[in-house]
Amino acid sequence: MRNLTRRQFIGTSAALIASIKMGHASSTASAKTLNLYNTHTGETLFEAFEENGEFLLNNLSQFDHLLRDHRQNEVLGIDPQLLCQLHELQTRLGVENTIEVISGYRSPKTNNMLRSRSASTGVAKKSFHMVGRAIDIRIRGVKTTQVRDTAMGMKLGGVGYYAGSDFVHLDTGPVRAW
Repeated sequence: MRNLTRRQFIGTSAALIASIKMGHASSTASAKTLNLYNTHTGETLFEAFEENGEFLLNNLSQFDHLLRDHRQNEVLGIDPQLLCQLHELQTRLGVENTIEVISGYRSPKTNNMLRSRSASTGVAKKSFHMVGRAIDIRIRGVKTTQVRDTAMGMKLGGVGYYAGSDFVHLDTGPVRAW
């Protein structure tokens, strides 16, 4: 073994530590993906939205498009935290099943139309759907009561349960349930 000067030893040690950290980072690096199916348009998307703690901007636009107001064909940026909630929900449920999207973004025009059709469905006048912060879903193979209970336990936003229509509402607003 050769004798190293103090400077060489420090430099070699720093390089070794950096390579170990980089190797560790790359081995633990992960992408957060979602598999979505829009029940109204028939479109699907299986894509990563975050990788190594960074949102993937190009991919987020694909989520925005799938979650658009299909009635008006209007796209609005979806709150990435909503995608994080969906991913966390699947993680806690222990599934990677397809998420069926009933409603994502809703334009004010669509929201007003839905409110006028049936006030009993609970379409809020100032719905989080209108600002890209809400989604109505089912998860294939998982009872909606289980989805609801798991989402409520996360305490990451609003959770609504619509038994008659068999879907769960999630939003990034204050923690509450109905």
